[in-house]
Amino acid sequence: MHIVKITATEGRIVEPSWLAHAETVHRQLRPHLPADYAKRMAEIFATGVEMWVAAEGDNVLGIAVFRIIENTHAGRKLYVDDLVTDDENRSTGVGKLLLDSLTQEAHSRGCKTIDLDSGTHRTDAHRFYFRERMVVTVFGFSKRL
Repeated sequence: MHIVKITATEGRIVEPSWLAHAETVHRQLRPHLPADYAKRMAEIFATGVEMWVAAEGDNVLGIAVFRIIENTHAGRKLYVDDLVTDDENRSTGVGKLLLDSLTQEAHSRGCKTIDLDSGTHRTDAHRFYFRERMVVTVFGFSKRL
């Protein structure tokens, strides 16, 4: 298993073929993403977001979408927007590989924490996060506009 890093430089996606491969897995978590996936992801990458793809050969097993942010509460942190393992490859170490790799990246970039939000209905994901020694630190609130 290896990791491919996808970002954007000067408005151009680095590794666009991998982004195309990642779309199917990403949609397992985010089916509402627009039909023009590559365009939307380019817009997101332009804000400093990165995507890592866990792959075996050219088969995408999982993805992580993340950013480095700073706030008054936690200081510098790596925030994970999306972490998803392909349905067919769950419980095979893909999520752990991605989370461990993100942890190393967070350390190398001077982050104090790794944070992510997880929908209340995602109980299988919660079991994984607890097993990986993550804890619930806040309640998240949202208001649709």
